[in-house]
Amino acid sequence: MRPMAKLDTTPEDSPSRKSGAEVDSPSLNLTNHFLIAMPSMLDPVFGGTVVYLCEHNANGALGVVINKPTDMTMQVLFDRIDLKLEISPGPGELEFGDPMAERPVMFGGPVQVERGFVLHTPVKQYSSTLKVTDQIAMTTSKDVLEEVAHGNGPQRILVSLGCSGWSAGQLESEIVHNGWLTVAADPAIIFELPIAERFAAAVNLLGISPYMLTAESGRA
Repeated sequence: MRPMAKLDTTPEDSPSRKSGAEVDSPSLNLTNHFLIAMPSMLDPVFGGTVVYLCEHNANGALGVVINKPTDMTMQVLFDRIDLKLEISPGPGELEFGDPMAERPVMFGGPVQVERGFVLHTPVKQYSSTLKVTDQIAMTTSKDVLEEVAHGNGPQRILVSLGCSGWSAGQLESEIVHNGWLTVAADPAIIFELPIAERFAAAVNLLGISPYMLTAESGRA
């Protein structure tokens, strides 16, 4: 894996540049929202997923899947980018090894899968950081992981390979065609809940049970 690189946001190389149907919906801004895949979403990549949207504007949308782990652990990732985890387990944590080392790296989406995307609390500005809210930022530069390895980085962190991107109007079209439910995001679901519980918890934010979803349901 390559070291994490800066996110190139030029029109030619933006991760949100994907072909797709365009729908003019300039007033819709789903930044800091969850996209919850509907049962009608039969796509093998996005079926059953929850995506956190870091950016949504007239040019498209950019997000990270938060509930699809890869078989790579943080320890393996750090080894591949020549970083040594120096964090010691705290009281009540695992007796052998650090829990951080055993956390799975997530599959963030099918765009730029060779690059790292880190969701974290915005404790500081790194070389390439997009601050989404006062509680969530996204960094694509290696320096955030260097600080995590040394025990100085953000405590709340989710690391993914790849991201999810939509061109102008594409996400709006998918929502209109019942591909996604949308709801304002809760940082606790990203950083605190076990991966297997994140989908149901995101649905519960809408006041409904996942068992109530059908392929014919409309948008929230």
